[in-house]
Amino acid sequence: MTLRYAIVGSGMMGQEHIRNIALLEDATVTAVCDPDPGMRAKAQTLAGAGCRAFSDPKELIGADLADAYVIAAPNHLHAPLLDDLLTTDTPLLVEKPLCTTLEDCRRTLASAETRRAPVWVAMEYRYMPPVARLIEGLREDRIGRLRMLSIREHRFPFLNKVGGWNRQAATSGGTLVEKCCHFFDLMRLIAQSEPLRVYASGGHDVNGKADPAMPETAWDMLDNAFVIVEFANGVRACLDLCMFAEGRWFQEEITATGDAGQLEARVPGPARFWPGGLERASELVHAPRAPKGVTTQTIEVDPAILHAGDHHGSTFFQHQRFAALIRRGSGTPEVTLEDGYRAVAIGLAAERSAAEKRPVDLAEVGL
Repeated sequence: MTLRYAIVGSGMMGQEHIRNIALLEDATVTAVCDPDPGMRAKAQTLAGAGCRAFSDPKELIGADLADAYVIAAPNHLHAPLLDDLLTTDTPLLVEKPLCTTLEDCRRTLASAETRRAPVWVAMEYRYMPPVARLIEGLREDRIGRLRMLSIREHRFPFLNKVGGWNRQAATSGGTLVEKCCHFFDLMRLIAQSEPLRVYASGGHDVNGKADPAMPETAWDMLDNAFVIVEFANGVRACLDLCMFAEGRWFQEEITATGDAGQLEARVPGPARFWPGGLERASELVHAPRAPKGVTTQTIEVDPAILHAGDHHGSTFFQHQRFAALIRRGSGTPEVTLEDGYRAVAIGLAAERSAAEKRPVDLAEVGL
């Protein structure tokens, strides 16, 4: 059976989904939906012959052209789109963050309680091959009991998307929600525990500051931060984020330290932002305490999969697993609505901590 996908939101991420679905076996994009005519036309052309285009999601739903919907619209539109799409009995993949407010997240969870079709939250970073290998190594007890987790992302600034929605906290949820819910999701997954409190310090110090024509309201997001998260099982996690450091070879470095050693996943940024469009390999590093001796494994990823997006192949591998869930006709998504809600809650707690310059207990935001 050929799976038919409809993409709701046809910007950069929507187009990345289209390119990755094209790499799946027996899958096609039959419809795209976007109010922006330029993005809509571009996505329809990318999807190929037979793809229909819509400007109104209700018209898309009424056309009944899809076996699965993918929400890749701007963050603040997720909640109203979910209100509509959750009324269907069609599998749904929604981009992160689930919603930009906890109220919207909770309403979504309540609306989906009796829904039979699965809803999968798109936390692509789980599926980056080196990150997946790191998680496997932890489950294989390669570093003993996990004690500390460090996630560093030093990368390029927020891209210029339609209307600048991703550079404004009101429409994106803020940097520590929009960008970093991925990492808070990884922290929960790796720590196998729930957070108790968050300490964050951050600022908007560089991005947009050098342009005297750009009003402050056009870019009001944090562009650097440190966030410490304490978990109930004693694991401590730290996020080190900088969004004006695109000159680094590796964009993400995720280090798990246990009482018997370390594992570190090193992931390069998108090739299209590197001189000459150079693809760089990712790595997994193992450093046991005894016997001492560092081993570095290069993680190879099919170039066609790398070229299909900006997330080191993870969008494709996520789609493989989502498609398998759809074809089985039953089962639980690997990234649930509850996972999406909790990642947003940690991000909002971190935003509050940075703004109010104090630690924030997760109980304050309802966790």
